[in-house]
Amino acid sequence: MLKGNTGSSTNSNAKLAGAEAAGKAKAGLDNVKMAYVYASCAYDLDEMLAGIADEMPGVPVIGNTSFTGVITPEGYISGPDGFVGILAVSDADMAVGVAAVEKAECAVEAGEKVAKLAMERAGKTVPPDYFYMVAPPGEEEFYLKGITKVIGRVPFFGGSAADNSISGEWKLYTDKGAFADGVAVAFFYSDKKMTNKFTGAYRETKDVGVITKVIDNRVLAEIDGVPALQKYADWRGMDVEALKGGALLSETIVSPLGVKDRLGDLVAIRHPMNGNDDLSMNIGNNLAEGTAIIRMEGSVDELIDSTGATLEELKERMAAPAGYYHLVHCGGRRAGIDSRIDEVAKQLKEKAGDVPFITEFTFGEYGFEADGLNTCGGLMLSFTGVEA
Repeated sequence: MLKGNTGSSTNSNAKLAGAEAAGKAKAGLDNVKMAYVYASCAYDLDEMLAGIADEMPGVPVIGNTSFTGVITPEGYISGPDGFVGILAVSDADMAVGVAAVEKAECAVEAGEKVAKLAMERAGKTVPPDYFYMVAPPGEEEFYLKGITKVIGRVPFFGGSAADNSISGEWKLYTDKGAFADGVAVAFFYSDKKMTNKFTGAYRETKDVGVITKVIDNRVLAEIDGVPALQKYADWRGMDVEALKGGALLSETIVSPLGVKDRLGDLVAIRHPMNGNDDLSMNIGNNLAEGTAIIRMEGSVDELIDSTGATLEELKERMAAPAGYYHLVHCGGRRAGIDSRIDEVAKQLKEKAGDVPFITEFTFGEYGFEADGLNTCGGLMLSFTGVEA
């Protein structure tokens, strides 16, 4: 039977924090096969990993730094000197391969390498039943392309590493160590089904245009032939000057952009990150010319309530009771929710019931919807349940 358990710590000593959280997480589990670990960028992460290894020797670990904190059944966990949350998973019948590859030059090649290494670590020569991925913000889609070249379309979930100030201090790690640029995966071979609910939970508006110019995948230059920042400002009735620089990031938390998949099952949210002097916009994920882009809306109240509603939808999708929930919540949404984050923790705890869960706050979210096409987005929720 698959089981999960969580542990956390806010000890200022990174090694002690890792050991404390791991000691709690392994309690009651007979055969720990792997552990998800989310921590503060303030920690010496290699020391933290050493503390975890002291308590769970030989257990594969995967995770990343999380924006400001984590949520577990204990509540919202954060601290001025650091924090760590762990979800340990046990299942005698499950095989897992955890692997990481630092990027050399090409993200696609790194994805290919990490997929082959993960299969090797699991002792397998076939694709997994599902997989988890973490990467830094920037080239997530290209790491995914490389992995898909090796294993084909296999359902996945995960999120991008985050820091507390969008200053590039994020890290990802496995039990082999921490690094800043590359990709890490956990390949799962199991008869326990994984179910994912991937959503922005925003409302569509009538403001829709065609992307007519994109630069280097993530700079939205024109919508309908009009400078993108001007178009967005006109849609919202705002002064374009007020959206330049980093002001755009915070202004768009409640009104981002979205792109629909080919069947309309999913609106993948695209978070505008920076308003440039040439009136282009830096976007948090890749875009394609000739496709439609939609202005979305959602109040802070709706951002909070969407967490409980999305977990309830996930539960309704699952054919059997969950052994654990892995909840990826965008760090931008968390920033917009701000001091009301305890309301999110309360909703998640209520909806999860007795099922252990961990929530991380990311700078990019990964998941899929009805047609199974793996997708990367921003300002989204990727809520995953794995059967007991």
